[in-house]
Amino acid sequence: MSHSDAPTPRRPVTLKTIRKMVERDQPFACLTCYDATTARWLEAGGVHILLVGDTAAEIVLGYDSTIHMPLDIAIALTAGVKRGAPRTMVMGDMPFMSYQGSPDQAMVNAARFLTEGNADIIKIEADRTLAPLIERMTRAGVPICAHVGAKPQQVGLTGGYSSAGRTPADADAVVADAIELERAGAVMLLVEAVPPEVTDRILEQTSVPLIGIGAGPAPHGQILVVQDLLGLTSWQPGFAQPVADLGERIRDATESYVDRVARRAVTEHRFEMKPNEPQKSNTK
Repeated sequence: MSHSDAPTPRRPVTLKTIRKMVERDQPFACLTCYDATTARWLEAGGVHILLVGDTAAEIVLGYDSTIHMPLDIAIALTAGVKRGAPRTMVMGDMPFMSYQGSPDQAMVNAARFLTEGNADIIKIEADRTLAPLIERMTRAGVPICAHVGAKPQQVGLTGGYSSAGRTPADADAVVADAIELERAGAVMLLVEAVPPEVTDRILEQTSVPLIGIGAGPAPHGQILVVQDLLGLTSWQPGFAQPVADLGERIRDATESYVDRVARRAVTEHRFEMKPNEPQKSNTK
């Protein structure tokens, strides 16, 4: 392929891009990502938004919940993903207790995601009580995606991951959270693990782009953990059926490599001595 035949890089995806897609009723695709190499391939595949989620605590660091995600690592991973996918909208995910304590410290941490992490937008698990913080962040110029519904960072309160909005009272609370957080300035919403009826109500009563995960087909965008999508995890939730079996393929490739090493057949490549170089003797 000549340089003239090479595909033209797509225009960068921005919040304006996403809003226009929503206006055209064109769904947008989101995936989690935690490294530059994977980000490069996901951008090539056309994904619109990459979330550097606090799920990295589980997927990358091996913890049993997202609350163990270190802030400094989250920011560094976000920057790496943006370097790998510079034309994709990258969302930084504020970890547990990086924003729930002091509002002043929350502002500093959010700013670090934008400046050090090169994030385009910040995600916060929130309810109505955090509306003043989101309003303050928005006034300072921090674009916020407010995460409502099921909140993994609150797993300690529920005794495990669970859905939300499955009773009339809970449904009303999720919808009220979404409405109030948009009013506070959130430029995007994400709703997790709720019945489709709850999603429909949020769509009816809010106007910003809505991302769904386990929330039915109606949201403007959908997001999944990329390892679930690619078949790299041992278990996936029902809404995250894999479209590939890369885990098994990696295992098979590893078995092949182990066998080649055992047979001393790793590679045919050889480094050769430079020609016309006098041989140096180690003897005196």
